[in-house]
Amino acid sequence: MKTSELPQVDIDADITRASTLPAELIRDPAHYPRLLDRVFARTWHVVGPKPSSDASTRLEPVTFLPGSLNEPLLVTSSQHGLNLLSNVCTHRGNLLVHESCRTPTIKCRYHGRSFDLDGTFKRMPAFEQARDFPAPTDNLPKIPSASLGELLFASVAPQMTFESLLGPLATRLAFIPWSEAVLTQTKDYVVNANWLLYCDNYLEGLHIPFVHDGLMEALDFTSYATELNEWASLQLGIAKRPQDAIPLPAEHPDAHRNVAAFYAFLFPATMLNVYPWGVSVNAIRPLGPAKTCITYLTFVYDQSRLGSGAGADLERVELEDEAIVEKVQRGISSRFYKQGRFSPSMEQAVHHFHRLVSKQLSDH
Repeated sequence: MKTSELPQVDIDADITRASTLPAELIRDPAHYPRLLDRVFARTWHVVGPKPSSDASTRLEPVTFLPGSLNEPLLVTSSQHGLNLLSNVCTHRGNLLVHESCRTPTIKCRYHGRSFDLDGTFKRMPAFEQARDFPAPTDNLPKIPSASLGELLFASVAPQMTFESLLGPLATRLAFIPWSEAVLTQTKDYVVNANWLLYCDNYLEGLHIPFVHDGLMEALDFTSYATELNEWASLQLGIAKRPQDAIPLPAEHPDAHRNVAAFYAFLFPATMLNVYPWGVSVNAIRPLGPAKTCITYLTFVYDQSRLGSGAGADLERVELEDEAIVEKVQRGISSRFYKQGRFSPSMEQAVHHFHRLVSKQLSDH
């Protein structure tokens, strides 16, 4: 097989028979840009915390998935609402806004073309004789965006709606008091491993007894559960001690369980971890074939619950995960490793993830 061609990937729907994605997909750097194009460009990802809802006019330039898609975007907010736009002028491709500012008009500093805050073209000097001008293509492209609590999501070419991505998780996690949540930390971790391997590790609890001694003290491992949706999955960690459980409304489907943590995964690379004290978000961003950035956003709404239970020492858990994933990166580079198998009882979410990746790669 030529390294410029993607390997044929067909993950058996029957987990008891299925094998994992081929190591070649990770091992050969030639496949990395194709994974970005076919998986990341067509799905939803965290842009960052949602801008405040005050009435002031505000422009905020952002780079969407820096180090991978590197798309320059512009968040505009005013009393009329929020818009996510391309930050590239439709005249000659100049970057429009370079730093946060407050202005009622977007104006290009190259040739003076200007736009409203919703991206609509306003005016342009020296174009009086141009025919069929302005056209819809002179407006700034609007980027599909959506909010989940205090998080702003976007996609440059979504294959699914944000509502279908969330699926049943929208109601399952509706109990989260986002209005009380305070963003207390934003921190980046860089792991020397492919993003697929980091996601694999997140999507199974099988490694917990072998890698996370501290987490094992908080979880009843025999009650660990996994649920699958069309584009997402949910793992439930059950608390050993009732006092470490999340307080859930009586009508919640898990109210009868002592849930220590909800581990929700939105394909292909967003992780929402719900604990008694709040929500920890892992936004996964590829930086190369063997390098990944994990941005932690920590939202706290009950300070009194910090320091206990499954969410007590996330720093330690993260570093333990990074250490093992980096070893897998080294191991999977071996010429002797081809593919693995799935545990039918503990790796349903990994199997689901691999099937979704293979679907994206085969769907042109």
